[in-house]
Amino acid sequence: MPTQKKVIIIGGGITGLVAAYALQELARKNQSPVSFTLIESQPRLGGKILTDTDHGFVIEGGPDSFISQKPWALELCLQLGLKDRMTGTNREQTATYILHNGRLVNLPEGLMLLVPTRIRPLIATALFSPLGKLRMGMDWIIPRKRTGEDESLAGFVRRRLGQEAVERLAEPLLAGIYAGDAEQMSLAATFPQFMELEQRHGSLIRGMLARRREMLNRTASGKGPPPGAPPATMFMTLKGGLSELVTALVSKLDQNALIIGTEVERIHWKSGLSTYHVRLKDGTAMTADAVIAASPAYVTADLLAETDATLVRTLHEIPYVSTATVSLAYRKNQFRHPLNGFGFVVPRREGRSIMACTWTSTKFPHRAPEDRVLLRCFVGGAGREDLVGLSEKDLVNTVRDDLRAIMKITEEPVLSRVYRWEKANPQYPVGHLDRLADMDDRLTRLPGLFLVGAAYRGVGVPDCIRQGNEAAERAFKYLTAQG
Repeated sequence: MPTQKKVIIIGGGITGLVAAYALQELARKNQSPVSFTLIESQPRLGGKILTDTDHGFVIEGGPDSFISQKPWALELCLQLGLKDRMTGTNREQTATYILHNGRLVNLPEGLMLLVPTRIRPLIATALFSPLGKLRMGMDWIIPRKRTGEDESLAGFVRRRLGQEAVERLAEPLLAGIYAGDAEQMSLAATFPQFMELEQRHGSLIRGMLARRREMLNRTASGKGPPPGAPPATMFMTLKGGLSELVTALVSKLDQNALIIGTEVERIHWKSGLSTYHVRLKDGTAMTADAVIAASPAYVTADLLAETDATLVRTLHEIPYVSTATVSLAYRKNQFRHPLNGFGFVVPRREGRSIMACTWTSTKFPHRAPEDRVLLRCFVGGAGREDLVGLSEKDLVNTVRDDLRAIMKITEEPVLSRVYRWEKANPQYPVGHLDRLADMDDRLTRLPGLFLVGAAYRGVGVPDCIRQGNEAAERAFKYLTAQG
């Protein structure tokens, strides 16, 4: 009879939950004696996915959607029977704005990420000066970079499109995804597609035009979202919030395999026995044949403190920043702003406290009662983490001050919610991929240990789902190869 194999999964965020689900499915389909125990230190599962419902409002504390161009979240929703719960963004009010000199300016049409693909909207926009527009157009003739070393996102955009594109597009639009500093962010780790476009086409504009043609061809040929998926917009969510995904995942798992509200204290590798000993802070000791660590990198480093000093040092080198989201609701009949779009982003040069504001009740259906509107603002991030430490009252007032100046909102909110994410946003500085290569090299000395999550190869929900699936497959392959 095959020997029972045990995997311990540390961390009950989306990555750890997906790893558990995928591992459970692999064992079932292959009739293999592989089991798991998932350990989460917090009293709830889901990590940064947190949805509150209150008097008809659906309020997201963390991520509010997933990008449909990366298929892994769509595929998981379909596997879990959530097809009828999926919904896209508003197809009528799609405008996005950028704060420029205190005014909200439409993002020019034809902009793909930050690359202009249509001339007339670029010429007409007030977002850039005439010289700034000319400099962006020079991307067409600027030669490609001949060396392949990593560079910062800001450095790349400055080289291809100019300084105005850095300040008014790259920093607020792209760095905001990571809550990071564009001058420090690794291009290779965050937006490798830009490197590919430059090397393949010699120009971002030419490359994006070619990519747009490819997308149109894929649509015309019937290629696109996974079979059975509803019509997709760029961002998709679930009608009751992303916590529906967590609830569906948890419902599929062996409930006896879940340990919630208990911290892991240490992981020991017993090389002579080819096993891992995992000690919990409540004194419990467990043994496993493999470990999937889906915890923050600095937490994982502490757990491995007595295992591999070099790996621990590498993990501690991955920086994190703190952020917060502030959701505010208002009575619609007292609200003067039309909320005609998805919201706006704020460049650092504007000197505001908020990084961005989503007009939630316009962007997504099912988020607010008919007679209410709902906004969500983002604060903190690299260089601005002090805001996260403000009291709830001061944080709400700070956000309201910005909304008063930007949107002329003077109304009193009928509801406010603050969610703090302290040291929860990993950063990918220049050289991040080299750090991961060093980490992978050290892991060859610790067979059966798999490190996954937002700290490593993608921060969004789809990338975390992909990493959870890959970790489960690698762990299952490792264990079944042992016999």
